[in-house]
Amino acid sequence: MAPDFHEAPLPLFSADAAVPAQAAGRGAGKLPSYLRDHRRRLRDRFLAGGADALPDYEMLELVLFRAIPRQDVKPLARRLLDRFGDFNRVVSASPARLAEVQGVGDAVVLELKIVEAAAHRLARSRVIHRPALSGWDALLDYCHTTMAHRETEQFRVLYLDRKNVLIADEEQARGTVDHVPVYPREVAKRALELNASALILVHNHPSGDPSPSEADIATTRQIEDAARALGLVLHDHIIVGMSDELSFRAQGYL
Repeated sequence: MAPDFHEAPLPLFSADAAVPAQAAGRGAGKLPSYLRDHRRRLRDRFLAGGADALPDYEMLELVLFRAIPRQDVKPLARRLLDRFGDFNRVVSASPARLAEVQGVGDAVVLELKIVEAAAHRLARSRVIHRPALSGWDALLDYCHTTMAHRETEQFRVLYLDRKNVLIADEEQARGTVDHVPVYPREVAKRALELNASALILVHNHPSGDPSPSEADIATTRQIEDAARALGLVLHDHIIVGMSDELSFRAQGYL
């Protein structure tokens, strides 16, 4: 029994389903001038000042422009933020939960998931095949980007070679809102398959509080024991919260 941790502008769609029926017909492809001007101003501000120049709802609008090319998307951006809280939580929300919001169709879900995937891929490129311990800040940024806004717990293992270069980043398990099953033997077995020499464990707390539970501590010790028996080093276990992370090594648990 496994221990648990607790705690080209769009047209990817031919005729976007989000376009109102009354827009079909004569002049359907044209935006009212006030919407054209609004979109141009947002794009110009973004190009001039980057993301810092725009609040969350306007960043969402920029994304939604592609999914809904002929409609005012500001109300939808507001609804998404009201439901999920901020830009990061919107793009990290599951497709099923996104679809619960009025006005969200397949095109909107696709655009939001593309943004999320791009963010994850960019963050991962900064750590994979690079020394993990000397690039610790980049590693924490990656963990936070990929896990901080998840609605359920996820347990990942970062496998390192003898020079502590990150050679693999793998999801070992997914769980519920407050626990995830972990199999210490499977973690160690996978390390041997990858010819890894060291590990870093990572999991998130959807509650936002990275404080470890008793189950977190106990399971980490089991994994440490299994790793030590095979000559592997457990460098750390990172718990990702909403706004910060906790290091077992820094807190004296390892």
